[in-house]
Amino acid sequence: MKSLAKSIPSPLGVFEVILSPRRIVVLAILFIVGGISAAEAQQKESRWEKTIAGFEAVDAKNPPQPGGIVFTGSSSVRMWDLKKSFPELQLVNRGFGGSEIADSTEFAPRFLIPHKPRQIVLYAGDNDIAKGKDAAAVIEDFQQFVNTISTALPETKIAFLAIKPSISRWKLWPTMKAANDGIAAICEADPKLDFIDISPDMFGDDGKPDPALFAKDGLHMTPAGYERWTARVRKTLGW
Repeated sequence: MKSLAKSIPSPLGVFEVILSPRRIVVLAILFIVGGISAAEAQQKESRWEKTIAGFEAVDAKNPPQPGGIVFTGSSSVRMWDLKKSFPELQLVNRGFGGSEIADSTEFAPRFLIPHKPRQIVLYAGDNDIAKGKDAAAVIEDFQQFVNTISTALPETKIAFLAIKPSISRWKLWPTMKAANDGIAAICEADPKLDFIDISPDMFGDDGKPDPALFAKDGLHMTPAGYERWTARVRKTLGW
């Protein structure tokens, strides 16, 4: 089927886009489910398309074995050297920097669910709050992620890494802590969910984020930070 040229109204006026059949379907879903404009839907779909397509290409060359462990979420996962932290485990890193919880939910059918993992470890919510979401919205987004995975993979366990306190986003910590508390409550009520509270491991003696654990940007972590995360993951999940 040929691509279609179509004029689409938006709050910014009418603009013409070239849409492939696949993108027509994706954008239509975003319009109906997300309640967002055509321009916003096209931007959202195109922002992650290259990354998600890259994951799919890797999986096509090396089909994932069911029953594995997949880490996903934002840049804190993408930058994590999982092989170094967990050398005895077969782990797959599917972190994509800048992502929010809803992004992992939206694209789960393409890059998570096909793996049929026994365990998913998610770190997200950090960017969500930095972009203006409140704690309630982040908690709801986490529940949607759980619903999406559990519907497709009812036996898969999900572990949520607590949103970390950081130097650059310290003023947002009260909101992040509230989101963590709400997600922890959801996890406590479901035996297939785990809440990995890494937040206490990120503080120094002064009660603020420990500079030794953070890169120069005050947001991303040093190897020392990942060492603390690794220890907490092992302790919580029994690895």
